[in-house]
Amino acid sequence: MLKTVNRVMLGLLGLGLFALGGGVLLGGLDLQRHWDFDVPGWWPFRGPADVVLGIEGRTQWREEGWWWPAVIAVLAVLLVLLLWWLVALLRKGRLDRILVASEDGATAQLNGRALEEVIGEEAQALDGVSRAHVRLTGRRTAPVARVRLWLEPHADPEQTLGRLSRETLARARDSAGLDGLPSTVSLREVRHRARRVD
Repeated sequence: MLKTVNRVMLGLLGLGLFALGGGVLLGGLDLQRHWDFDVPGWWPFRGPADVVLGIEGRTQWREEGWWWPAVIAVLAVLLVLLLWWLVALLRKGRLDRILVASEDGATAQLNGRALEEVIGEEAQALDGVSRAHVRLTGRRTAPVARVRLWLEPHADPEQTLGRLSRETLARARDSAGLDGLPSTVSLREVRHRARRVD
């Protein structure tokens, strides 16, 4: 659904910008005179001296009572749609459900957020890990884990990464009945304030 919305929105936006840019270029370079063709009567850009929106176009509706409420309503709807699109893009790819095949051939659904929380709690329990954040992306049948770990100064990154892979992620993969759970892990250092010593 989101891919379709993205394609439609980007297609319409690109088409509108292409038409506007082409119209300005056509009038700015005076191509209709050089190439000897006519433009429709409603076409706003007829030559290099024309502007995108003239004085008459800017002022013709000001006296109408419906003008400003209509402008504000259109801009508000546009803002809401753009915010909705932005939120949808930020949540893009996050798996709400994971499809798990059982031994009898039936398919079950596993809550993706619950699995993220379990992996995060187990990762945070590892020695030297101050905080963990897990996000599952990919397809419902082949999830990918993106793990961020904040390490304490005494933590051994290699040992922590090994335990995360061998224990935490392997347990999550086996308990969910997945063939594999590819993972991307980023390690960050926890910043501490310097302590004043007297």
